[in-house]
Amino acid sequence: MSIALALAESSRKPAGKRPYFLDPEVERVLAITMAVVQELAVARERIDTLERVLAAKDLVSPGELEGFVPNAQAVAERGLWTQEYLTRVLRIVQQEGEACVAAAQGDLYSEEVSQELTAGSPA
Repeated sequence: MSIALALAESSRKPAGKRPYFLDPEVERVLAITMAVVQELAVARERIDTLERVLAAKDLVSPGELEGFVPNAQAVAERGLWTQEYLTRVLRIVQQEGEACVAAAQGDLYSEEVSQELTAGSPA
């Protein structure tokens, strides 16, 4: 299967109008969340498969992964990754907070600056 076909198949819409049971914005967030949940479930299955294959080949004992203690560098790298990940996931919350602060300080949003520049430019 080609990449183009795979992408087309994965984003194919069902026939008919999409039913909304909640507010459309809430449904959108819920759909995104459920897509992430599905990806996590698939990742968990793959991790389980890797653990079982490694154990079956006697490369890792069943309790070895649970007892693994990362070194300081690994802890630091994992911590940094977690912070970056949470920043990406919660990006909208951060942006909304920054927008509230900017509004309270009288700062303009980039869209407003663009509109002001466009309105003030000669035709």
